[in-house]
Amino acid sequence: MTRSLYAFAFAGIFIIGLTLWAWGQPLICTCGEVRFWVGSIFDSGNSQHIADWYTLSHILHGVLVAMVGRLVFPRVGFNVLFAIAITSGIFWEVIEHTNWVLDAFRATTVNQGYTGDSVLNAVADYVWMLGGFFAAYAMRIGWVIVSVLTLELTAALVGRDSLALSTLMLVYPIEAVGAWQQEINPNAG
Repeated sequence: MTRSLYAFAFAGIFIIGLTLWAWGQPLICTCGEVRFWVGSIFDSGNSQHIADWYTLSHILHGVLVAMVGRLVFPRVGFNVLFAIAITSGIFWEVIEHTNWVLDAFRATTVNQGYTGDSVLNAVADYVWMLGGFFAAYAMRIGWVIVSVLTLELTAALVGRDSLALSTLMLVYPIEAVGAWQQEINPNAG
């Protein structure tokens, strides 16, 4: 069973990559470069390269699958949780690039002009998510909780966006949060 799950996880790279490419997403940043890290959510290369502040949210996705699975369903084994991580990771990377989700993101101040990820970034996000899953599955729950808090607080306080902030601003936008995020926007008027 585990061998077929690893094959499924590997296939996820191609499912995501080919779907996004077929939908017209660029393979790499349209700037023609491939960078490892983009340090500003306001940089035009954000969501176009290998890693950025949103990478922490994707790592957190994998961490949460492992943590919630282990805490809420302690009898569920690795294979089931791994299958959930793979499926939800593929699903999110594809669903994130539907017009419905892209429009929802663009409706928030911090994501205005967002056109979606490059294929490279989406595939990297999926791989980062799997890394988060494996790390959290191997760690003691206390360390997993510390990791969750560290990832969220780092992304929120330094990068000015995180999984919790993105979710909040999508579901219930708060003007003060949007203004706080914009304080570090070099493009703000």
